[in-house]
Amino acid sequence: MPEGPAVNTTPPSSARRSVNILGCRGVPAAHGGFETFAARLAPYLVKHGWDVTVYCQEDVAPGADMAMHDDNWQGVHRRHIPIARTGPVGTISFDLKATRDVLSRPGVDLVLGYNTAVFAALNRIKRRKVVMNMDGIEWKRAKWSAAAKAWFYLNERAGSYLSQVAIADHPSISDHLRSVSGIKSVVIPYGADLIIGADARLLEPLGVVPNRYFVSIARIEPENSILEIVEAFSLKPRNAKLVVLGKLEDGNAYHQRVKAAASAEVDFPGAIYDADRLAALRFYTLAYMHGHQVGGTNPSLVEALGAGNPVIAHNNRFNLWTAGEGQFYFSTVAECAVHMEHLLANPDAADTARAAARARYARDFEWDKVLGQYRMLLADVADGAPVKPAY
Repeated sequence: MPEGPAVNTTPPSSARRSVNILGCRGVPAAHGGFETFAARLAPYLVKHGWDVTVYCQEDVAPGADMAMHDDNWQGVHRRHIPIARTGPVGTISFDLKATRDVLSRPGVDLVLGYNTAVFAALNRIKRRKVVMNMDGIEWKRAKWSAAAKAWFYLNERAGSYLSQVAIADHPSISDHLRSVSGIKSVVIPYGADLIIGADARLLEPLGVVPNRYFVSIARIEPENSILEIVEAFSLKPRNAKLVVLGKLEDGNAYHQRVKAAASAEVDFPGAIYDADRLAALRFYTLAYMHGHQVGGTNPSLVEALGAGNPVIAHNNRFNLWTAGEGQFYFSTVAECAVHMEHLLANPDAADTARAAARARYARDFEWDKVLGQYRMLLADVADGAPVKPAY
């Protein structure tokens, strides 16, 4: 058989602008929002003349070869770090090894998330340029233990002080960082794809009809208001469906409460990762249900705006800024139910909300705009130019 094209595994040189991306599991995306973001940003920067390295966590069995190795993906230099431990301990080990390795490489260090921000002390000792995305207010999430909250609290402050430039994905996150650390951050939101069409046949296995169902796409946990959304929908027959995506566990007491509150019109198909099916679910929904109470520019909400979804969201500063005017907000089960009934009975109201969602998306959340802001920021840091911390 003919040989395939040669794979360039040579690390970036110092001749051009360089960036090293740490803090995510790697590219292409297979896990969460930061991986999706890195899979967008890294090739984008390559196309604009940058040398880009992404550190990738490679889960291996105990006793496997633990040597780091390199390859190339879409012009991006990937540095693979084998990790034989799972869970948070494995992630911390990966982040520490990546931080130690990057100290000898050229370029700006872009750290996605502050979960192990204390390690950035090593970068700053070496006088490296560190840009850190400060993510959400992780230590306020109810799901974490007291020890985990203390760890996140410590690292949020460490990230604020150790990064040369802190990025907030939401103005309220920027305000929070200023209030607790006194630092000024650069606000760059998350991005999403524009969805202007989808295959309705992909809905058939789920038994839903276009514009006659609501959808929730989130982890099923208290701070995402899943119980309240299910209770609101289940107050009476709707002649419609509520589709709740997410993994349900038999041993989880909250999950059992959610299931017990559901009427026969609520479906729990589990977690769905197929991109085309998710696009169809978003595109044809009557409204996207967003119960998140804590966080910044939540990727799932931004994706709903990109799909032109009417939004029924928990009433808080994070969601109000992201979804913007023309959407629907609730603080109680009763308010949530009122908004559902209103959209079911008023197609014109849904159309108005769809137009508002698309306008909000176009204003701040198109990928080209978001990635362009990152490119300009990283170029300023690489060149030693002053960075303006404002939105």
